[in-house]
Amino acid sequence: MLSSLIIHFRKPLLLLVLISLPQLVKADTLLIFGDSLSAGYGLKEQEGWAHLLKQRMAQDYPTYQVVNASISGETTTGGLARLTKALNEFNPNIVLLELGANDGLRGLPIKQMQHNLQTMIQQIKKSGSKVILMEMRIPPNYGKRYTELFQKSFSKIAKQEQIPLMPFFLQEVAGQQQYLQRDNLHPNAKAQPILLETIWQFIQPLLPNTATTQLPSVTNQLTDS
Repeated sequence: MLSSLIIHFRKPLLLLVLISLPQLVKADTLLIFGDSLSAGYGLKEQEGWAHLLKQRMAQDYPTYQVVNASISGETTTGGLARLTKALNEFNPNIVLLELGANDGLRGLPIKQMQHNLQTMIQQIKKSGSKVILMEMRIPPNYGKRYTELFQKSFSKIAKQEQIPLMPFFLQEVAGQQQYLQRDNLHPNAKAQPILLETIWQFIQPLLPNTATTQLPSVTNQLTDS
């Protein structure tokens, strides 16, 4: 009698567990917070490195979701204004901070950019998230002094805030026509997998050593009992 009852209720119990588990397991979040270089300007959504990262994370780290909150044309001032809302909404574990290029291209004051970046980093750290600062560069036609001050800003801030600095992630494609769109600034679709590999090297050390595979093990235990 008892054994028949166990057999009768095993499948409904398994179904209940499978339905409940997604609600119990909170997804970790990696937030991309940048400008057009991350938003995929001039590309189809599935072509950009952010989308390629989503695919890789889904395969290797299924407990993570990737949220791309990048906006084309964004400056550090605009990013600072919307950061609090993004942190509250997505509660990220890791933030890729990719801003500053538009400040440089517009010739905005370096000190203002530094202040904005440092304030954002401090807010991210205060929220409990890890942050990677992505170094930006601008063309040399802005003058040697401005260009050097701009580039050195990122390593200076990363050192002060004691956070990882990702060297200029366009390094392998910048200046190469086969990897650039017609504006000679934005990487094309062919460049995106290259960018992903560069970025992945800095993201992976902050991720768990192994992907979470708890759900299959639970179902196996239930079906084998």
